[in-house]
Amino acid sequence: MEKASNRQRVLLGHLHYSSSYNNHESSLSASACLAGGSAACGDDVVVVAAYRTPLCKSKRGGFKDTHADDLLASVLKALIEKTNLDAREVGDIVVGSSLAPGSQRASECRMAALYAGFPETVPIRTVNRKCSSGLQAVADVAASIKAGFYEIGIGAGLESMTVNSRAWAGDVNPKVKRFQEAQDCLLPMGVTSENVAHRFSVTRQEQDQAAVDSHRKAAAASASGRFKDEIIPVATKIVDPKTGDEKPIIVSVDDGIRPNTSLADLGKLKAVFKKDGTTTAGNSSQISDGAAAVLLMKRSVAMHKGLPILGVFRTFVVVGVDPAIMGVGPAVAIPAAVKAAGLELEDIDLFEINEAFASQFVYCCKKLELDLQKINVNGGAIAIGHPLGTTGARCVATILHEMKRRGRDCRFGVVSMCIGTGMGAAAVFERGDDCDELCNARKVESNNLLSKDSR
Repeated sequence: MEKASNRQRVLLGHLHYSSSYNNHESSLSASACLAGGSAACGDDVVVVAAYRTPLCKSKRGGFKDTHADDLLASVLKALIEKTNLDAREVGDIVVGSSLAPGSQRASECRMAALYAGFPETVPIRTVNRKCSSGLQAVADVAASIKAGFYEIGIGAGLESMTVNSRAWAGDVNPKVKRFQEAQDCLLPMGVTSENVAHRFSVTRQEQDQAAVDSHRKAAAASASGRFKDEIIPVATKIVDPKTGDEKPIIVSVDDGIRPNTSLADLGKLKAVFKKDGTTTAGNSSQISDGAAAVLLMKRSVAMHKGLPILGVFRTFVVVGVDPAIMGVGPAVAIPAAVKAAGLELEDIDLFEINEAFASQFVYCCKKLELDLQKINVNGGAIAIGHPLGTTGARCVATILHEMKRRGRDCRFGVVSMCIGTGMGAAAVFERGDDCDELCNARKVESNNLLSKDSR
């Protein structure tokens, strides 16, 4: 009973009902909220649109000759055009990006917003939390809306790994030699993958199988059109490296998916980061180019505008872990985020866990004892690609569109990823329209203040 009561209190915290409301015999239901009958839920932060470009192979794919600001402009423009939103109403745009020099990327993002048709009055900034930068951008916008800074905002992600390398610029402070954990922040990410595999006994077979599964699921999703609702085709150019001739193209699909990937083929690849290691190019995420953007606003604003609610932003958590095994981050962040939402792991219907490396992905799934049928159902970064700053926003778009497709039996979703230097991030989303009609929420007693789906 105590557990149920605690859960109830957390769930009710999402409603933020007025302090003058003290009639506990009345029922405050999500259905009334969705219908506009209660102002109590109007402060929910909701996602009304989420789009991404295709993700393309760095230096070899469809975006190898495309400027980063053009990628971002494509998804920003799509948000406005597809929702018919007046761009002047956007309070801020936050763009997650990891590799580009900060000042230059900030200018590129401002330029992209102007290309996309935003007026000069709409501000924009960048944020960098490495591989979770896109998700951090979404969370920052959600927090600002919740705080009342503005009512409408955009969280986005951008990365061109063709243009920006991962090389360290300048000298390293010699002080780092006196602090082992600080030294470990400088480890190549592939070495941390080998550390996870060694410390937690993740086999090469398990890693290669995870890669095969990722490509198989992504290929099936792409072939069946399951990405069409989230992908914005990009008109760009490709340059012949030998002749310099330019050719106009339209990129509309992810170009890193390999439908015929097999265990036999992956088994032929050599370890990259450690002699006799298990991390290979085939069971690691792809180096990619791409952008994604998520439009968030107060529920009351979305309802007033008649915009469909794709999802509800519930919680966001970032945790710190040992830098030498940074890949374990999701195994710590996911339980924390789920608990903050007043839920339990078995309440979550879908997970998008970034496949930075198969080693850490396999470890996190096993550690949390997750149902593999709920995880990366349309493939992950090993197949689709991992443009670092984009991935978080891309995962939000992917999971929310999949939750919408699944309908009544899919209520809660989690997006999570590990973060270089030793962190993990996770966010919980709830499916949008008619979520009060769903029937799979955990049953609790003394629920007179919960929506009818929990009765």
